[in-house]
Amino acid sequence: MILSETRPALAASRTMSWLMLFARITLFAAFQALLALLLFLLGSSQAWESAANWWPLTVAAVDLVVLLLLIRLFAAEGRRFWDIFRVERATIKGDLLVMLGLVILAGPVSYLPNVWLGQALFGSPEATLELIVRPLPHWAVLLALVFFPIGQGLTELPTYFGYVMPRLQAQGMRRWLAVTLPALMLAFQHIAVPLLLDARFIAWRAFMFIPFAFLVGITLLWRPRLLPYLVVVHILMDLAFAIMFLNLAY
Repeated sequence: MILSETRPALAASRTMSWLMLFARITLFAAFQALLALLLFLLGSSQAWESAANWWPLTVAAVDLVVLLLLIRLFAAEGRRFWDIFRVERATIKGDLLVMLGLVILAGPVSYLPNVWLGQALFGSPEATLELIVRPLPHWAVLLALVFFPIGQGLTELPTYFGYVMPRLQAQGMRRWLAVTLPALMLAFQHIAVPLLLDARFIAWRAFMFIPFAFLVGITLLWRPRLLPYLVVVHILMDLAFAIMFLNLAY
């Protein structure tokens, strides 16, 4: 599904594929910086730290920008972005079976590095939770519950593995490198979500998702038609995480 386009059409996106590889982490940092500047101008004495509290909504804003970019980039190739979410009915039973196994495997792959790194870097996984789950007004949490998981689902995997990866392959890049670069950037983008000027936090965010990113990337390299299913799983995972903000809402 994703890799079925002609190579000349995909190779024409050479420049944009590299820009999109780094777009999300750049935009995450830029949006937080802009919010921090606004808070500073409004008199906040801890503008950067306060801006970090709002990361679920700044991420949602970035997701909207990325979504519009993806729609435009696909249209420039004469294609519809939304077609990458089309389910292949002929293989749905087999795909669902594969997804069941993948979900079972993805649980420990996504969770254990988070805990182990938190323990190694902070002495306690709970310390990392306090840094990332931050207080927000009730109305902001409600917005985050809707827009954060949907935005992430529609743009994160589609950016790295629906847009960038096949176009790197179309440029003649070796398959292992074409999946490695997007997987690494999928993991590393979390450095800026939120961007805290703390070396331990940056290391934790940089490396906690690497095994999961490679699992997803290799899966989509092998079977691209699983993308719609993974998007749904992704939305549900991020929704479960966003619910944690309700405990600190004010």
